[in-house]
Amino acid sequence: REEVESPFRQVRLFFFGGGAASAMVALYFSTLSTLKASMGGYADAQPMDEALQSCAINAVSVAVCAGLAWRDYQAGEANLARIAKGGALARLSVVPASMPNTRTTLTEYRRTARVLIAAGGKDYISELSRSLNSDQLSDKNTLTEAIEAVDVILIPVLLENDGSVGDTRTNWLNTVAEDDDRNFDIDRANNIVSFPLGNAAWAEYLESEIETAKKQGFDVVGKGFTIVVKKNGRILRRATGQPQWGGFIETMEVMDGSKFGMPGDSEKYGGP
Repeated sequence: REEVESPFRQVRLFFFGGGAASAMVALYFSTLSTLKASMGGYADAQPMDEALQSCAINAVSVAVCAGLAWRDYQAGEANLARIAKGGALARLSVVPASMPNTRTTLTEYRRTARVLIAAGGKDYISELSRSLNSDQLSDKNTLTEAIEAVDVILIPVLLENDGSVGDTRTNWLNTVAEDDDRNFDIDRANNIVSFPLGNAAWAEYLESEIETAKKQGFDVVGKGFTIVVKKNGRILRRATGQPQWGGFIETMEVMDGSKFGMPGDSEKYGGP
């Protein structure tokens, strides 16, 4: 897949690597010429200024070609790491809340749904559950319908203090309504929610995300974080805290670009 995404990387590596090697050979001979010019007594010795100029040109050529080759190599390694992590993400298993006896992988959501992973501690998961399953404002809560309309699947992930993944489904189902949570119904958001299955695999995938967030000073258990995965399986964005549903829903179709070439979108959204 890396060759598909960057088909000329190997050509560039060969070109820049070969250029660096050729420049090193030329630098070797120009260095010898400089030594001969400095020692004197050689009839075929170049003038000192010409020899030094050749050395400088060859040294710059080595540095430039080697630098470009190294940069392209690092870009390739980073791309391979991203592809590997994307593959690990696709293999993660979930259980849809509406079909508790069905197991699926995130691969099944590609091209049909966006995935929003919301990871945090027990209080974070409970707050997320209440925000979707109860009426917290004066009118009826229609977040579930709006989220479903933009093809988003929510995967809450319960994080323990040691970085492991806990029993998310049980924590979600045991959510208790608070005073401001009217008409609380734990099954209200079932159509858009899936629970992680295989906690070890989820913990392994999220390990680097948690480490990065902690280095930036974020409380991943208390404040939580979200990862939005586009329909094509790539990461769209990462953010801390609870999902900001209002802005998220309003901008999702444009940010993910589903109106521009996804199969079946012409019929759904209009256009050519």
